[in-house]
Amino acid sequence: MAEAKAKSQSGVWKTVKPFANGGVSGMLATCVIQPVDMVKVRIQLGQGSAVQVTKNMLAQEGFGALYKGLSAGLLRQATYTTARLGSFRVLTNKATEANEGKPLPLLQKAVIGLTAGAIGACIGSPADLALIRMQADATLPPAQRRNYTNAFHALYRITADEGVLALWKGAGPTVVRAMALNMGMLASYDQSVEFFRDSLGLGEISTVLGASAVSGFFASACSLPFDYVKTQIQKMQPDASGKYPYSGPLDCALKTLKGGGPFKFYTGFPVYCVRIAPHVMMTWIFLNQIQNIEKKMGM
Repeated sequence: MAEAKAKSQSGVWKTVKPFANGGVSGMLATCVIQPVDMVKVRIQLGQGSAVQVTKNMLAQEGFGALYKGLSAGLLRQATYTTARLGSFRVLTNKATEANEGKPLPLLQKAVIGLTAGAIGACIGSPADLALIRMQADATLPPAQRRNYTNAFHALYRITADEGVLALWKGAGPTVVRAMALNMGMLASYDQSVEFFRDSLGLGEISTVLGASAVSGFFASACSLPFDYVKTQIQKMQPDASGKYPYSGPLDCALKTLKGGGPFKFYTGFPVYCVRIAPHVMMTWIFLNQIQNIEKKMGM
């Protein structure tokens, strides 16, 4: 009886483990990256360069402004990253079993990455909306500020003021952006691990660092245009007549392209890359360390 119960608990943990590990690693990475993410959002909102934005924030709002929205960022990782990394590992394991244990081709990894990104984004979209609004709030005129106190207050206010479906406002570009990011991040990481470990014969630390750097670059390059559109949609406010500046993601993309050209979508790319790549790297590094600890503990 005790043995059967132990096997049952082991089976449950085996199922839950990739999701729990993914969420914890993402949350740890967010605690480190949050200030850079805050600066990135302000740059996209047109407040100047990284240096100007940082100076203004510290002078006008204090050091705590760099961590504004941290609760929403952690909630986002607890939902979005838990779902995407867990889904990716589960789907990859299933596909590898179907492939008789052989490494998956890059195209198949990319499809799994797209799928995992879509799953994660659908679950994490409300927290992402709360994060964007909390980070952008200080840039609005005092009369238009929402003054959310934390992520859960933001979710409550959005639901009460705008309805439940408003929690998925901008979900379309959020899902597309997540699919692009995770295709670049997840597929390139597994592919790079195989290359660095099997082809170059590098050790575990070098393999994780190298693959994480490659993963971060492709995640940044693939996702920034979608991130830019998503941010514009989520933070837009109606004018005096109640009309919004964009009717939807496609309208936003077309107006941005017409008004600023294709490079407008890469506004803030250096900061975005500095934010995305280290976050991706630290997520993988934390995940690798968590897995090593679990192995030592026999989990």
